[in-house]
Amino acid sequence: MAKKNLILIMGDQLTPRLPALAAADRARDVVLMVEVAEETTYVPHHRKKIAFILSAMRHFATELTAAGWQVDYVRLDDSGNSGSFTGEVRRAVERHAPDRICLTEPGEWRVSRMVEGWPDTLGLPVDVLADNRFLCSREAFADWAEGRKQLRMEYFYREMRRKTGLLMDGDKPVGGRWNFDQENRKPAGTDLFMPRPRQSRPDDTTRAVLDLVADRFPEGFGDLQPFWFAVTRAKAEQARDHFLAEALPRFGDFQDAMLRGEDFLYHSVLSPYINIGLLDPLDLCQRVEKAWQDGDVPLNAAEGFIRQIIGWREYVRGIYWLKMPDYAGMNHLQADRDLPAFYWTGDTGMACVRAVVDQTKRQAYAHHIQRLMVTGTFALLSGINPRQVHEWYLSVYADAFEWVELPNTLGMSQFADGGLLGSKPYAASGSYINRMSDHCGDCSYDVKRKSGAGACPFNPLYWDFLARNGETLRSNPRLKPVHSTWDRMKPETRAAYRESAKTILDGLDTL
Repeated sequence: MAKKNLILIMGDQLTPRLPALAAADRARDVVLMVEVAEETTYVPHHRKKIAFILSAMRHFATELTAAGWQVDYVRLDDSGNSGSFTGEVRRAVERHAPDRICLTEPGEWRVSRMVEGWPDTLGLPVDVLADNRFLCSREAFADWAEGRKQLRMEYFYREMRRKTGLLMDGDKPVGGRWNFDQENRKPAGTDLFMPRPRQSRPDDTTRAVLDLVADRFPEGFGDLQPFWFAVTRAKAEQARDHFLAEALPRFGDFQDAMLRGEDFLYHSVLSPYINIGLLDPLDLCQRVEKAWQDGDVPLNAAEGFIRQIIGWREYVRGIYWLKMPDYAGMNHLQADRDLPAFYWTGDTGMACVRAVVDQTKRQAYAHHIQRLMVTGTFALLSGINPRQVHEWYLSVYADAFEWVELPNTLGMSQFADGGLLGSKPYAASGSYINRMSDHCGDCSYDVKRKSGAGACPFNPLYWDFLARNGETLRSNPRLKPVHSTWDRMKPETRAAYRESAKTILDGLDTL
């Protein structure tokens, strides 16, 4: 007699070709999908993020049912919902009496550890299948990393280009260069015809989810409305096609730029759809490559976008699984200050930080430079506990899952891993923000003042960061020039920076 399987699909696995589904029998097996309280509360998620995932899950369940699958779907407000993955799998085992449980490997460490205990807890075999939606498996990344003194993304990225064949001319990169970073750092100007991401109108299913989230999390972080995320595969693909046609051609030039009143510029805002499984990353990159081949986009735009997907995205996942669970506790610079309240409220005179937090509250989205060089850099310079910074990023962005967010935050942004991921801290003064944005013209602080009353806080904090971490960072070859500059400063200039920084750090919540 054929054995019956219980196929568990999680909220970031909304893909028809998921390995657990590919190994299943529609006529015999039961697909289980569950909305559980512990997944909505383990950090204080943005309410729009919760609504996005729950609505996408419900739509995917409908897609599976239409394709002939037997779907057992448990809603957040269903009577008897235990509130946990383990509890709901146990209840489903009681309902369906399967011979075994099958799932695709979870994306996050805490869930993976939970699953490891299920054979003993539930008394059934549990098959965990590798997630083929990534281009580099955990094992392949570990093989690449073995024996290397430095795990630099640039070298991994080149291997991924060779593996996928994307933007390659035989064994060499098209255009003779692996990346075009120097061409992708232009400040943007106001443009009345700047594109917007394609927005989707909520249907009845989404409206029901929005009502549920509003009722269940009335004091939760972030605005629920307007809600425009795509929650179906078809709508996500429309958003993809809109980006390729309207924004990708100028994405490369302005991917590092920031403008007041422009939440998106030329960014795709496709990462939420990729990270929950509505879009296939390789297919997306192949479409970007074709747009370049067809002459519709310049090479720097195509390469810059593809690098974010097959380079950074795959790389940080590899780092995550290679180094967890110890990675989450790293704090190389011994940063111990609490995260300022304005990261949640946006109530600060710093125009750049205020703009990013306000946008984050409204959209559950900010692009990578806003995250890295504004909120991330301020936290780094201020010595904020990296665990608190990590939990904030994990909470507030719709595309944030721990496997992608944790290495980006602890490693790239906060240098808490001591240089495993990045070759130097991403520390910068206010001049960087002034160069790449127009925020400084509408700020309570003067970006041209280096210290003293009214000075941009980034300025004294930058030098104070280097000084107070000098013993740890002086050996970093990329920081030797700035330490030499510090050493050449007059004693009274150094003292003014340190005194200004102390005043700022003593009153962080009042900035």
